Amino acid sequence: MANKIRTRFAPSPTGYMHVGNLRTALYAYLIAKHEDGDFLLRIEDTDQQRQVEGALDIIYNTLKTTGLKHDEGPDIGGPVGPYVQSERKNIYIEYAKQLVEKGEAYYCFCTKERLDMLRTNAEALKRPFRYDKHCVKLSKEEIEEKLANGESYVIRQNNPTEGKTTFDDVIYGKISVDNSELDDMILIKSDGLPTYNFANVVDDHLMSITHVVRGSEYLSSAPKYNRLYEAFGWDIPIYVHCPPIMKDQHHKLSKRNGDASFEDLLAKGYLKDAVLNYIALLGWNPGNEQEIFSLQGLIEAFDYKNINKSPAVFDTIKLNWMNGEYIKKLPVEEFTKLALPYYKKVLTKESLDLNKISELLQTRLELLSEIPEQVDFFEELPEYDIDMYLHKRMKTTYENSLTSLEGALAKFESLEDWTFDNIKTTCMNLVKELEVKNGVVLWPIRTAVSGKKFTPGGAFEIADILGKEETLKRLKVGIEKLKEAINK
Repeated sequence: MANKIRTRFAPSPTGYMHVGNLRTALYAYLIAKHEDGDFLLRIEDTDQQRQVEGALDIIYNTLKTTGLKHDEGPDIGGPVGPYVQSERKNIYIEYAKQLVEKGEAYYCFCTKERLDMLRTNAEALKRPFRYDKHCVKLSKEEIEEKLANGESYVIRQNNPTEGKTTFDDVIYGKISVDNSELDDMILIKSDGLPTYNFANVVDDHLMSITHVVRGSEYLSSAPKYNRLYEAFGWDIPIYVHCPPIMKDQHHKLSKRNGDASFEDLLAKGYLKDAVLNYIALLGWNPGNEQEIFSLQGLIEAFDYKNINKSPAVFDTIKLNWMNGEYIKKLPVEEFTKLALPYYKKVLTKESLDLNKISELLQTRLELLSEIPEQVDFFEELPEYDIDMYLHKRMKTTYENSLTSLEGALAKFESLEDWTFDNIKTTCMNLVKELEVKNGVVLWPIRTAVSGKKFTPGGAFEIADILGKEETLKRLKVGIEKLKEAINK
């Protein structure tokens, strides 16, 4: 097992799936799968206060939706379970006591009042709060007496106050910290549960995790983790600390500020594969110009040594472009299936051929959520401004638009076989008869049948989808509008 690469995704069940969380899961998955290794799911629920109902489902659903399939985890089991920290409580106590025996940890009985006083003093002196090792001096007898009396306690790490601790990170290189800066962090809380900082070290060792992927905000905790590994005599895993994802140059992406979670992005009309592809490139590059990757393509290309140090900016314009590329590549039937909920919001007529609408729309969309406003005119003609008939480049006026619409109406009325090709031929014949440029005929027809400045498809496609009866009806509305405008 030791030679095999093993990574883990270890979220806390505290709600939504943040984009940063998903990137951590993705990178951990890619590192493992690039080398045919194992990807584990572990639930870190030691902070019982912060748990959110339904959050576990979000974690499972996101991994399932994105195809990041874990090899071991709470739902499927595995050889080193349980995979939920609250079910491993006794393991942590046992290891914490081992550290106490070695002098690498100690019982601390300080009251909340005493700790608050230390905190207040530190603030007054404008220094970071550090515990003052008050309880490290307690004798064995004093400790046993306090335990026998049922006094509340925590177990703290016993860090040195002199010298340095150095560790290596794949992305950030060698980092040294003065031991005087290390706080004696709590390992076991007064409720008997471990802190995140202690549990993740014990679990990563017992689960043979070889590569630990997490955000760069944990860099400052790494020396304390290393001291725990060394105290136990365990191998230190390879650290891969990822750069933060920024909203812009100065603000980190955060749900608290209303930034999108993975579920929000799907609800906004992004495709899961596009989101995953985009997130992979937030802080990593393949070393070439390629930008579009399938999950399998990412597995093959991913080298974690190419992760960047500098923060990655979440660029919505780039994500929209990428999403558009993914939408274009879908088979039309699959696109229609994804578009259906959006079609249903505005289209109720059964006569409309949704596949034909999809063919027009698919190459023009960046987001599925743009669909309703792009296709609502197929349901009914919107109120539109008569000035839409005036188009400088097309050289259309009220007068020549009226001539075009009246000519089209007459020809369409006598058209028996209503097909795209016949509609096109009819329109182009009219262009020849009137001896005008294409736009003088096609712009007014498109305006009359859609009532919109921008539409997926032109006059022929729209008339074909609307059908003969509806097209004639709309042309008549256009003719009336133009006559009114001319007579004013």
